Amino acid sequence: MHIKSSFQSFIHLFLPNTCCACDKALFANEDVLCLACLYHLPLTDFHRDKRNESAQQLWGKLDFEFATSMLYLSKASHAERLLHKLKFNGFPEIGVYLGNMYGKQLIDLHQELPFDYIIPIPLHPSKLRKRGYNQSECFANGLSNGLKVRLLNNYLIRMINSDSQITKARVERYENVEMVFGLSKNVISLKDKHILLVDDVLTTGATLSVAGNILKDIGAKVSIVTLARA
Repeated sequence: MHIKSSFQSFIHLFLPNTCCACDKALFANEDVLCLACLYHLPLTDFHRDKRNESAQQLWGKLDFEFATSMLYLSKASHAERLLHKLKFNGFPEIGVYLGNMYGKQLIDLHQELPFDYIIPIPLHPSKLRKRGYNQSECFANGLSNGLKVRLLNNYLIRMINSDSQITKARVERYENVEMVFGLSKNVISLKDKHILLVDDVLTTGATLSVAGNILKDIGAKVSIVTLARA
């Protein structure tokens, strides 16, 4: 995974570290986010309620054990800015930082529903080459650190470079991801294993449902975590 381009790394050497949400300079004891923005993160606390909004979004689409999202996502918010920087502006550290933070919050859930592996929703290779990293894998890496659960980052593969989901209607989103995912060859068996399937944003649940059902078909149990809930 390419964390930053050499140009970005060069720039970071000579500019002060700034908060990824508000752009103010960080103090020595701060990392990625300043304390003020960290305090005001729109946390959902969905992991405290098995009937939360993210779980309800997936009802009837995927037979899952548990589903949760870390942040509420709204227009022109700090959360939207963080997601945009993570996805498009070369700040993978945002995903790792927030994933590690949320993983530590999910420790009790992990003890109740022990996860065997964490699997991120993959990017198509062409999109991965262009972006340099997979934003969902960054968040999954942080979750792996926080939960102390092994990450399987090449188990699911994206076989078709589907169009962006942003402007599509609900039905089109499901048609857009149908038959998109597959499984890598020569991979370990996940039969009876509990998988934490990870994505960046939950909207209609189309992507997670299709990917999750592939894992269900090979005998795995599936739980869902996303960085944000639209």
